[in-house]
Amino acid sequence: MSNLRIAVQKSGRLNEDSMGILKDIGISIDNGIDQLKASARNFPVEVFYLRNGDIPQYLRDGVVDAAIIGENVLIEKGTDIDFVERLGFSKCKVSIAVPKESTANSLKDLAGKRIATSYPETVKKYLQGNNIDAKLHIINGSVEIAPNIGLADGICDIVSSGSTLFKNGLKEIEVLFKSEAVLAVSPKISEENKAILEKIQFRIQAVLKGKSSKYVLLNAPNDKVEKIIDILPGMKSPTVLPLAENGWNSIHSVIDKDKFWDVIDELKANGAQGILVCPIENMVL
Repeated sequence: MSNLRIAVQKSGRLNEDSMGILKDIGISIDNGIDQLKASARNFPVEVFYLRNGDIPQYLRDGVVDAAIIGENVLIEKGTDIDFVERLGFSKCKVSIAVPKESTANSLKDLAGKRIATSYPETVKKYLQGNNIDAKLHIINGSVEIAPNIGLADGICDIVSSGSTLFKNGLKEIEVLFKSEAVLAVSPKISEENKAILEKIQFRIQAVLKGKSSKYVLLNAPNDKVEKIIDILPGMKSPTVLPLAENGWNSIHSVIDKDKFWDVIDELKANGAQGILVCPIENMVL
């Protein structure tokens, strides 16, 4: 059996999150410091540690079969490359920002101005789509200092928490798009390796579904069960089991993490007692 070759960012937060999700899906990687490639002990996978900006070309050429990469990088350098799964981590925005003292408060205010960026293709396309004519100054790294040293009137860069903008005296005036890590696929992947990738994707979906859900157990009197079931649809329907005490049932279900507290408040208001909440490691549907 051949090995699936999957690329991840060589270092940084995306590397940590990528290796974390591989571990969560049961793939054990023996990787040492400064290794360019490492094999899994228990799965037909080889991990390639590459510079983020180089990964789209490696996918295009078929050097790697798949990659965990920021969607923002694909939009800039790999619009011809498909991805099969959003991974829910390394979330950020690609935004335009200007100095706080600038009179520019919208994209149109940058017409005729200079914008520093390491995403020239993304910015060029966005400006053209909004009929804005601005000059681009291409910078690799430390884009946020460009206005302070007189290189540009504004910048376009990734924004996570916004702390970097704040530290450099910048304000966000336009969000081009939101981004997160995705599982991208080479157009040259073989059928054999595509089958391996599908197994990885299946495991990832189980992990992501588990992380976005909570398992709930509660007690309810018989006359409240129907109402509580309406609140708790579960994956198909809640599990209802009689308790040793007559007139009571134990109800088990799954709650979406984003709706968790609203559902808990509604359960309490409708007679639920002894509510126990547990994390879910994986959810196989």
